[in-house]
Amino acid sequence: MPENNIELNSEVQGLINAVNNYFPGEIKVTFIGQLQSGYVRHDQAQAVQADRNIDIQIADLSAPNYTASHELLHVMMILRGFPQLFFSLTSGNQELDEQLQAVITELYDIVSHIVVVSEQRKHGLINEEIEAMYMKGIYATIKPEKDTPSQKTLQLITLLDAMVFYGDRFELVADQLRNDFPTAYAAAEKLYQTITAKPTDSPFGLRRNVVKLFKAFDEQLAAWKLAPLHSTEVATLTSVLSERQLGLNVNQMFELYHSDMKEVNSGKQGYVGFNKVDQQNSFVMTTPNDQDDPEFFKATYNKTVKELFDELAMPYIVRE
Repeated sequence: MPENNIELNSEVQGLINAVNNYFPGEIKVTFIGQLQSGYVRHDQAQAVQADRNIDIQIADLSAPNYTASHELLHVMMILRGFPQLFFSLTSGNQELDEQLQAVITELYDIVSHIVVVSEQRKHGLINEEIEAMYMKGIYATIKPEKDTPSQKTLQLITLLDAMVFYGDRFELVADQLRNDFPTAYAAAEKLYQTITAKPTDSPFGLRRNVVKLFKAFDEQLAAWKLAPLHSTEVATLTSVLSERQLGLNVNQMFELYHSDMKEVNSGKQGYVGFNKVDQQNSFVMTTPNDQDDPEFFKATYNKTVKELFDELAMPYIVRE
């Protein structure tokens, strides 16, 4: 039973049961503190793993059913085999790494929200009251563009997520957001078209649209003369491969490149395996002697994709 005497509704209780059916441990929801900000935002909850259990911790009690279900659906997507994001490389600068990882994770989450929000709406967990609280959350995150011209990146991320959240109902808030954030609004509109041109209804669809957003977001930053994130190199995204592709040699599917960053666990030189089709970081490896070794790379390229991924303990998703 959640703390603070909060009773989650039957839809969310059913979702907890559904997630528990997929998860070998126990999933529970706990409420921390008494804060009620009056708005909803996606930083109000986190999933904390302890041993074999996952605790969904809710830090804002303004809309417990919405917030709990949102986080539960993110967990459910991972359990049901949607691609995950990994950060296997480090620049050696912890603050820079954390900033990059936070923004890249936001981009990944925005595409995931296409699935999450659709499920929440299907189960009646988003109504006009939640939509109004979400709008308050936008203005708790960003202020009008004329007052904060240096916050374009945060404004862009926030408005793009809003477009995903409101979906077909976005016109209800479009005029206000367009007036308050004209530059970011125009950019968000383009990115929204990019990530909705093809459906996000499968692991493969999610991966495709995340990679498209990574690239389009960097193009927008460049247009604003801001430093790109290089998300397609910095972040590793789970591969979605057919049985045939798993049986191909590594050199048929991937190209290995020396990275300027180090492998995060060993501190050794990182080598990134880029998917030849979309140029996305699909795995990171090191060499035995921490140096370029032609024979090692030749042997690696001659392995099957499945052999290499199993050897690296790199998870992958088999495309149906």
